[in-house]
Amino acid sequence: MMIVNIYEAKAKLSEFLDLAARGERVLICKRNRPIAELRAVESVRTEPRPIGLARGHVTVPDSFFQPLPDDMLDAFDGVERRAGLLQVADASASTTYGARSARMMSKPGKPRRTRTS
Repeated sequence: MMIVNIYEAKAKLSEFLDLAARGERVLICKRNRPIAELRAVESVRTEPRPIGLARGHVTVPDSFFQPLPDDMLDAFDGVERRAGLLQVADASASTTYGARSARMMSKPGKPRRTRTS
């Protein structure tokens, strides 16, 4: 393991990256206290993952393939059922971003200043 300070790590970063790629670990210190470790990342899998390794360990019940109940399907669509009546959630009321930006765009007057990076 190699121990270096921040100044040296900044000055010789590419050299330390080459060392890390070869398996060496580089410990970066600030005021003689370790703050980071530079090491190689594990290699990425090159061949596809084998299929069927969990065969026999996982069972899917037949109910999994049955249609979902209406109340659960309605919950995904933002619909509530109360006393037999359907109520659809108002999308514009729940999103303040759209309402706010529409309100700001409709204001006459001098243009708003925006931040520049």
